[in-house]
Amino acid sequence: MSDMDHRPGVHEAYLVKRHLKLEALDAAKADAIAQEIDRLLGVDKVALDEASGRLDVAYDASHLSIERLEEIVRKHGSDLDHGWWTHFKEGWYRFTDQNVRENAQHEPWSHHRIMPRR
Repeated sequence: MSDMDHRPGVHEAYLVKRHLKLEALDAAKADAIAQEIDRLLGVDKVALDEASGRLDVAYDASHLSIERLEEIVRKHGSDLDHGWWTHFKEGWYRFTDQNVRENAQHEPWSHHRIMPRR
């Protein structure tokens, strides 16, 4: 795949996929959450299954973070599941999002120089 296979503003090198279990979710909340997340810059795909309470989202982590997604979920009256597995994944997602953002801003360098010919 290339960047042309994704929505505008999404770079494949920074694309991450997140799967979060939500609680206190009904049809109206699920629809509002999915619509708001889908409008964010950097979101490639979003799906929210009300029955299982699972939010699946693919986004460019150089533009967006898990914290922003959590804000939207809480704004609409839902929350992340409080189980240990969701808590563990949330921590991992935060770490990898930060890592992607830092790598996207990093300017590559090399200690190899082209030496002039004598």
